Amino acid sequence: MKSVKQHSPLSRLVVNSLAFLLLFSLNLSAQDGNVANGEKLFKSTCAACHKLDKKLVGPALKGVTERREQDWLISWIKDSPGMIKSGDKLAIQVFEENNKLPMTPNPHLSDQDIIDILAYTKGEPASKETATVAQEVDPGVEIGKQIFKTNCAACHKLEGKLIGPELLKITDKREADWLKAWIKDNNALVASGDKLAKEVQESTPAAMTPFPQLSDEDLDNLLKYLAVGDVKPAVAATSSSTDVEIFENPGIGVLTSLVLTILAFLLLSIIVAATTNKKVVEGEESTESMLKSMIFNPFLRFLAVIFGLLLGAWLLFGWLLQIDVNEGYQPIQPIAFSHAVHAGDNKIDCQYCHSSAKHSKTSGVPTANVCMNCHKSISEYNGELFGGHSKEDLDNEIQKIYDAVGWDKENVQYIEGYEEKPIEWVRIHNLADFAYYNHSQHVTVAGLACQKCHGPVEEMHDMYQYSPLTMGWCIDCHRTTEVDMTENGYYKNIHDQLAKKYGVEKVTEAQMGGLECGKCHY
Repeated sequence: MKSVKQHSPLSRLVVNSLAFLLLFSLNLSAQDGNVANGEKLFKSTCAACHKLDKKLVGPALKGVTERREQDWLISWIKDSPGMIKSGDKLAIQVFEENNKLPMTPNPHLSDQDIIDILAYTKGEPASKETATVAQEVDPGVEIGKQIFKTNCAACHKLEGKLIGPELLKITDKREADWLKAWIKDNNALVASGDKLAKEVQESTPAAMTPFPQLSDEDLDNLLKYLAVGDVKPAVAATSSSTDVEIFENPGIGVLTSLVLTILAFLLLSIIVAATTNKKVVEGEESTESMLKSMIFNPFLRFLAVIFGLLLGAWLLFGWLLQIDVNEGYQPIQPIAFSHAVHAGDNKIDCQYCHSSAKHSKTSGVPTANVCMNCHKSISEYNGELFGGHSKEDLDNEIQKIYDAVGWDKENVQYIEGYEEKPIEWVRIHNLADFAYYNHSQHVTVAGLACQKCHGPVEEMHDMYQYSPLTMGWCIDCHRTTEVDMTENGYYKNIHDQLAKKYGVEKVTEAQMGGLECGKCHY
């Protein structure tokens, strides 16, 4: 009979205490927020309505953990409408304090995600991570990447299903010799009776194109790329173009001209006072007498009144001229769409998305279906990062399009019966209602490039209003823009008559009637 050794009560107490301390320490470590991850989540989830240091749509969030308990904040962020309906007093109070603006629930965030966000709202800098050592990349990987883009990218992605399966790390699942034979001529491999080839062919809905033109070296490089994927070298941070002042206003400036005007008035007052002062003390003019002349001289007082009225009118008129001049206006958009990536890097023509600019008064906002023409097969971002976004952040921005139209990227199809949601873009360029502007007249007839008014959009990650869009700005353009009528027979006779009248080879838009009030204010 075996004897069972029983632990003493003291030993059991020690063991239980140690276990409790271990679990407690693990729990504390889990509760520590990752500031770097919290910053990414904050930018992708919260930044549309909140800032850390000041109010946006919602209140400033810096130090919110000092005002609210963590468990309450986690519940609030996950499902604020549910907390309000449950009758939570603090939730109702917060809701009413913020003008009863509903907060979007975030049930997709885990507790740890929210803890990371709350750690970021404390305003403490992220801990410095150990710098990664740049690894040497086999030059064959880059060659393989080009082969993949040329031959495979129409049906495959590295990660995620397209027409065919994802190919990242495929070399871990299949032998290299088999993969080479399959890529070169999969039909011949199936005909040879290869069991694996038959299984793959049966599991794939579409037949794969053979590539007999690829050499063994090409295939080796392709497999190298599929084994490691995209390896990007670290890029040193550079200041963006938005850090540099966009506009430089030439001229002496408003303040300088104001100072010069005041000095001119004072100089005139002194001259008038000196010429009217006839009291002389020992051959020199009395300073006291000159000051009295300046104060009591009727002409100078009249001049001061006129100057004050003109100055007031000038300041008032200058202030009125700034109303609704939104040069540099740059609102936060619901999706981080980058014109620099689409129009700049990918060379997409402006009129592919804004097609109505050629035919109608407005340029129009493209529908999400236009976006899906490309994004059916582009579900992730693989370009250079911008705006402090991570790759995960930008992939989530693409997902917002899918959420709007109901696209299942895993099965590569639209979700049947899905209720589409409009993307609420914020308008940037907006003329006054009493000003008429026709895009087609400028784009199609005049042949102007979009950049003429909208600036270098191909360099803008976040779109902003480049030009002031004031009447003076439009008139200056009409005065300097020559009308090209070499391919427009309708205007030829008019042009010949006006060219003869003004003695020029080419007439400007102003000479064609571009300064008539009724052109824009009929």
